[in-house]
Amino acid sequence: MTATALYIIPILAILILAHELGHFLAARLFGIRVLEFGIGLPPRIIGIKRGDVLYSINLIPIGGFVRVVGEDSRSLEPGSLQTKSRLQRAAFFAAGAFMNLLLAIVLMTALVSAQGEPELRVYVAEVAPDSPAAQAGWQPGDRFIEVASRPVESVEQLLEITDQHAGRPMPVTLLRAGQTVETVVVPRRDPPPGQGRTGIRVTEAARARISVAEVEALSPAQAAGLEPGDELRRVGDYQIEDAAIYWLALEHYAGTTVPVTIVRDGQEMTVEMAVPVEVPAESQIHAGLLIRQDIFSRPVPWWEVPLRGVEQTFATLLMMFQALGMLLRGEASLSGIAGPIGMGQLTSEILAISPEPIWITLVNLTVLLSLNLAVLNLIPFPALDGGRLLFVLIEAIRGRRIAPEKEGLVHLIGFVLLLTFMFVIAFVDIGRLISGEPLIR
Repeated sequence: MTATALYIIPILAILILAHELGHFLAARLFGIRVLEFGIGLPPRIIGIKRGDVLYSINLIPIGGFVRVVGEDSRSLEPGSLQTKSRLQRAAFFAAGAFMNLLLAIVLMTALVSAQGEPELRVYVAEVAPDSPAAQAGWQPGDRFIEVASRPVESVEQLLEITDQHAGRPMPVTLLRAGQTVETVVVPRRDPPPGQGRTGIRVTEAARARISVAEVEALSPAQAAGLEPGDELRRVGDYQIEDAAIYWLALEHYAGTTVPVTIVRDGQEMTVEMAVPVEVPAESQIHAGLLIRQDIFSRPVPWWEVPLRGVEQTFATLLMMFQALGMLLRGEASLSGIAGPIGMGQLTSEILAISPEPIWITLVNLTVLLSLNLAVLNLIPFPALDGGRLLFVLIEAIRGRRIAPEKEGLVHLIGFVLLLTFMFVIAFVDIGRLISGEPLIR
């Protein structure tokens, strides 16, 4: 881990400040009296009082809090949380997550404005035997150009058009080895489980310049004469225009020796590289070769920038929910969970491999972490905002409140459990650093 890991400190400070500012502004809006606005968790290092509010910086650099009158007591004095309606209390508890979502939207909008949007390509990654796609002659590596006379720019668009044509012929134009291929497929109304209407697995990637980032010693890539900085133009019959087609080409030629066309110092040349049988997941080193992506972006008209910022934020949020679902179903490993120390390691590793300018990479990371903070805080666990929202919901169902002292005790227990979990994660993070184990594999 390098000094770039320290970038996580201001990022987390901004996220926590935004989250607690959401609670603070909601309290002001609903007339709830704020006692303390704290960054970090007690014990307190320093506190400055302005008006009736104590602004504090605390020792444990994890999280933050806004302490208000009546949060865990029966206090009915003016400005107490207990005197507010269920809707106002729910809005107060949800305001932190809302502010993190808003921050992510603002930052994503700024990114769209600054760098435009990537040109996505959608590919056939796998074809099931005896499926409509197999009958139409589709092959792994085929790129979708048009479906039902409509250009295809995302997986979501492809699925939408395919659903609209269930049970009837659908013309599809593919690009294969630089040549267009006209096909007709009939999407199934009731496909077998796990196959989809046409029986394919798809993948997408942004158009990019693919080059060699690293070459391992004594590897097939080194034996082929590849060097860092070489631009990959072609692998066998596959023209390399993005990361997806690069990996599909390796899968296709696994276990063989394939010609690889590169550009070095402005000169095009072809080398022979042996492709190992086992092709790992994307982004990993294969054949001793680690690739670098320089993604091409197209400008977005200024009037479309806010909408694209919102769209990309919610697309990222959807992927997070899908990943969380995989985690809950046991389809993803818990080894990727990290605390602040691990986040520092992750920041260092991302910056080491990212082809983007540092500020763009850090803003992207801030967006991701801000959405993570919003989602995690809404989990209905005691001491989290989601846990407090759950008590408001229970109150609405029962028609009467749970005693604040009892609710406060539940949240105290939850806080202790969360703090214990954070310390365990911290020890795991430290152990990972000592062993040299990367977070990005």
